[in-house]
Amino acid sequence: MKTQELILIQTDKKIRKMARIKDDNPPNGWIYAIRMALGMSMRQLGNVVGITPQGVKDIETREKNGNITLASLEQIGKKLNMKLVYGFVPLDGSLQKMIDKRALEMATKIIARTANTMKLEDQAVSQAMLNKSIKAKVHDIKQKNLKALWE
Repeated sequence: MKTQELILIQTDKKIRKMARIKDDNPPNGWIYAIRMALGMSMRQLGNVVGITPQGVKDIETREKNGNITLASLEQIGKKLNMKLVYGFVPLDGSLQKMIDKRALEMATKIIARTANTMKLEDQAVSQAMLNKSIKAKVHDIKQKNLKALWE
């Protein structure tokens, strides 16, 4: 097994775990939600984290607006005895599906161009033959030139 294939399999395995997590971020951000759930005031959280109540308000606002750094979230999490978890989950469900979809698009485009040229030369082929050619091209692209998928 090639190294790239092994990396893909291992990464997809990790992504499947992340995909089970629903996109249920609290509307005002996690810091605010956790602070409220723990019954902490801004002053109390500020004391734990080592910042002023205004600093807590600023951080909560930055998180809500999507302008906070991962380092800041991780630092606050550590002070609260929590760990930050983040990741990407492909909308198609897996990296393999992303590759399959892109390879199919690319192969279809390549084979369609060739088929059009053949048709113009009065050498048109059947749809079944086109489908077989596309399938073979998908396999070829995935085996030999994954990097070309992203050009």
